[in-house]
Amino acid sequence: MADTSYPIAHDIVTARTQRLPGLTAAWCALPFAVPVLCAPTTGPGVAALQTAVKAASAEGLPLQRMVVALTAPGEGRLPAAVKAAATMLQSQVSAVVTVGFDPHIRNHGMAQANRLGRRTAEAGRALVTAVLASAHRSWGDPLPPAAVPAGLSDRSVPVRPAQPAPEGVLTP
Repeated sequence: MADTSYPIAHDIVTARTQRLPGLTAAWCALPFAVPVLCAPTTGPGVAALQTAVKAASAEGLPLQRMVVALTAPGEGRLPAAVKAAATMLQSQVSAVVTVGFDPHIRNHGMAQANRLGRRTAEAGRALVTAVLASAHRSWGDPLPPAAVPAGLSDRSVPVRPAQPAPEGVLTP
């Protein structure tokens, strides 16, 4: 999940101009990865998002698996530019989900998640549903088993003998 589009676009363009592998491309190439791009529902926010999507498309990154989360930084209706961008993005990415403003998050963060607004909880469910639907379209339903990481061999982790604590230092 990328919480802003600026670093994504920068990484893609930098990797291309320097002819090096980019972090975004590596992230998108992970097995069973569903990229999620977040952008604020502002004119500059969606402009950066559109730039990142165009750069990703030019690099052949998997837009068909990508989910976009548009997050409202304040109360009120979505600006016309945001609505137009969301409509344009619908045909390019797997899903576009709008997450409305929740004053509780602004004031308390996620410390009291049980007090989130109904619309915020619904938007969270819609985002999870969109990610899961993208994964199912890409890899089938049910999803294949997750890869199991290779275990560490005893020789791969150097073991140091315990050092006595310096004088005056308490150890647990």
